[in-house]
Amino acid sequence: MADSINPAASHHLPSFITPPGATDVLLVVTGILLLLGVLMFGILFFRLHTLPERLAHKSQKIQFEIVAILGLISLFTHMHIFWIAGLFLALIDVPDFGTALSRIARSVEKMAGIKTTEPSTEVRPESSAGVKEADKAQMHDRAGKGDRTVAPIKPESVPAGQKEASHA
Repeated sequence: MADSINPAASHHLPSFITPPGATDVLLVVTGILLLLGVLMFGILFFRLHTLPERLAHKSQKIQFEIVAILGLISLFTHMHIFWIAGLFLALIDVPDFGTALSRIARSVEKMAGIKTTEPSTEVRPESSAGVKEADKAQMHDRAGKGDRTVAPIKPESVPAGQKEASHA
């Protein structure tokens, strides 16, 4: 009796109806698609959420840190205004006043004859052609004593026509 089909039933059953004891393929495929969909949505959400940080990564360190903090506050408080503020801050190019002001301060101290406490970060090219032997010895003596200041390099006297060519 179990082998006979009810006469009111359709003779062709759809593929998603499984016989008893068989694996439900539709349920497995739906579960995998749901899991992949949630995973992809999470990845998209976090990529979008870190957009201001990735934009600010090319800027100054303090600006990047402020944008990162605003992003974390937005993530944990669910207040989107912090994310928008971080995005605006990441898109704005904040000028670097610190470097220019420190260079001005060092120049004024140098003109006034005051020794600076912090070493200069500027790199000066040293060529042996314009350095006399006495200057080389003086620079070597200072370097041996742990003094980070470099003696000024005095160029040799050059005729006027060659002076312009040496700058190029």
